[in-house]
Amino acid sequence: MTTLLIKNAYIVTMDDHQREIPEGGLFIRRGLIQEVGPMKELPDTADEVLDLKGHIVLPGLVNTHHHFYQTLTRAVPAAQDANLFNWLKTLYPIWARLTPDDIFISTQTALAELALSGCTTASDHLYLFPNGSKLDDEIAAASEIGVRLQASRGSMSLGESKGGLPPDSVVDTEENILKDSQRLIEKYHDAKPGAMTQIVLAPCSPFSVTSDLMKQSAKLAREYGVHLHTHLAETEDEEKFCMQMFGHRPVGYMQEVDWVGDDVWFAHAVWVNDEEIKVFAKHNCGVAHCPTSNMRLASGIAPVKEYRAAGVNVGLGVDGSASNDGSHLLAEVRNAMLVSRVKEGLTGYSLSDDPNRKLMTAREALHLGTRGGAAVLGRRDIGSLQAGKCADFFAINLNKLGYAGMHDPVSAVVFGQSMNVDYTVVNGKFVVKEGQLVTVDQRKLIEKHNKAAKRLLAG
Repeated sequence: MTTLLIKNAYIVTMDDHQREIPEGGLFIRRGLIQEVGPMKELPDTADEVLDLKGHIVLPGLVNTHHHFYQTLTRAVPAAQDANLFNWLKTLYPIWARLTPDDIFISTQTALAELALSGCTTASDHLYLFPNGSKLDDEIAAASEIGVRLQASRGSMSLGESKGGLPPDSVVDTEENILKDSQRLIEKYHDAKPGAMTQIVLAPCSPFSVTSDLMKQSAKLAREYGVHLHTHLAETEDEEKFCMQMFGHRPVGYMQEVDWVGDDVWFAHAVWVNDEEIKVFAKHNCGVAHCPTSNMRLASGIAPVKEYRAAGVNVGLGVDGSASNDGSHLLAEVRNAMLVSRVKEGLTGYSLSDDPNRKLMTAREALHLGTRGGAAVLGRRDIGSLQAGKCADFFAINLNKLGYAGMHDPVSAVVFGQSMNVDYTVVNGKFVVKEGQLVTVDQRKLIEKHNKAAKRLLAG
């Protein structure tokens, strides 16, 4: 199929003019958007024509932080009511039993869930490689699903015996980490617009890697022009750890190890002060906001309003599927809006007393999930529906019970209970069609995944 015409839909472009076109369409050629506008301005024929009357069409959602492998350890009883550090200590020994097949299966499960929620680009952070597992296993699995992948080569080198949090059984030597990082960049990284796979270097966190590995990873990434990613300032415990271990708060430590710049984004970034927000803004660091995970682990609420006011790029992440227990990115859009409003309420200020205080809107939340995420990942080829950009989008039929009585189609998909989408298209190709995955057998995938999950927990 060379050309695809989407017609008669409510098109939300998320472009610079924030255009919304009630009776609009998209004309796509070879995976790129050629035209977007009212139907009268578009060609009336194509190799495939899809009439989406009654549907809303939005740019594909961009997931800026995830751990695919954790779909195998969701709702583990011993980890259900723990904060981050105790949650990790409970799950590390289970994750040490992961195999290459587990990485492959969990990747497909997570990406299938994401695609069904409107996600077209996903950044995953794989930071432990037991029993011969490699990032290659994840990349191979993703290529079959058809969602764009920012594959982060994570790492842990600071085990318990050296003062770190993870057990020594799941850490690796820094020599091996750097050697494999270089191999992956040279083998898989595609820097061209429209790339389906890009490599990111991502030492796990301040409490699981050494300062030297942070510095060497930054140096290697900049030699090859790839991005950098890590967890940062997720909890107060991490703040205390950094002060004791490095003599700096987390953001100050990042400055010490050369981890600030427009090629860096941080997951969570909850526990930061005003001066540290200015550091992010000055150096164009991005933030992956993970509201559901932060609520699940009682980590806190990231200062998203302050980040955006300072000009910091903010995207959304579902985070690990064992600290979210789902991979529904449209639900993350909803939770980002709601938790932002909770944070406003906790300030003690009355909105009626200060007309300049505004609540996050549905459209602002969708911006975080689309253009915000694209900016965080440094990708200019996705995030909005514009001529010349990748044909990545999703569509939802608004003629569903959950949307009955909704008077604003855009707000409906955010304020309403999050549902699975009807269509997800990546690079002009269908990944979800009429609510069904078309690139993988969902029933067989669930079967294989549940079998692997039971084996993993049994030990």
